[in-house]
Amino acid sequence: MQKHKTALRVSVVIPVYNEEGSISTCLDAIAAQTVKPFEVIVIDNNSSDDTAAIAKSYWFVKLIREPRQGVVYARDTGFSYAHGDIIGRIDADTVMSENWVETLLQIFACKSVDAVTGSARYYDVSLARLGNWIDLGLRRYLARRLGRHVGLQGANMAMRRSVWNAVKKQVCNVKGIHEDLDLGVHTSELGFRNVFDERLVVSLGFRQSRSPFVDYYTYLMQNPRTYSLHGLNIQRHMYPVIAFALVMFWPIKLAYRGFDPKSGRFSFAQLLEVPEQEPRVNPALFVD
Repeated sequence: MQKHKTALRVSVVIPVYNEEGSISTCLDAIAAQTVKPFEVIVIDNNSSDDTAAIAKSYWFVKLIREPRQGVVYARDTGFSYAHGDIIGRIDADTVMSENWVETLLQIFACKSVDAVTGSARYYDVSLARLGNWIDLGLRRYLARRLGRHVGLQGANMAMRRSVWNAVKKQVCNVKGIHEDLDLGVHTSELGFRNVFDERLVVSLGFRQSRSPFVDYYTYLMQNPRTYSLHGLNIQRHMYPVIAFALVMFWPIKLAYRGFDPKSGRFSFAQLLEVPEQEPRVNPALFVD
């Protein structure tokens, strides 16, 4: 995309798998940035729908195919292909705030910051304002408790390319853990500084609420499992958050199912008339 007057260049990496329903909105938000990224790299991980064709229709997108199935492989390929000084990572349903790249440059102007993750708002659930407030509180809590091991959320994160080059041969490519949290553990263990900065804002879809309760539980428990895999005992700080998320599963599911995108509010008619969508594939379990 268009170059900008700054010493730092930002690459944006987006791993995708069957995301034809959300990729256009994601890329439109990138096109509307106040400061344009240096490059946008979409990694197609064997999509069987029109995701790749839609992404390719955007002139600023570099489309790369990764045949090894699993988001960790798509991420690795995209990060290693990136040429920017800063590698930003989002998901296909991420909608950047219009100053996302600009904020990223402000954050990395501080030379002590090596990797960053930010805050999230949700665009497809009822009572989103309340949910966003609770979500931010939980993220602040985990940032304080986890300290230098604060997790890097794949839907809203970035790191210096020099950090990726230092850590890329150490990351774990295994099932049952969250690859973004694993990446954050490896960077912090090498002495790099991960930070949570709530100014870096994106909007997300709450797609986990489409999953059955058992799958939702499995997804959540992969958070502490990622830390315990590395012999860390800080995962205990995650259990209060997990307990809260489990208790809220059915209210969140109702808020998601009953959300009327036209009014932005809860609708009983929407709840009764719209069939439940197919569960989302858990990327942490989808590795060749």
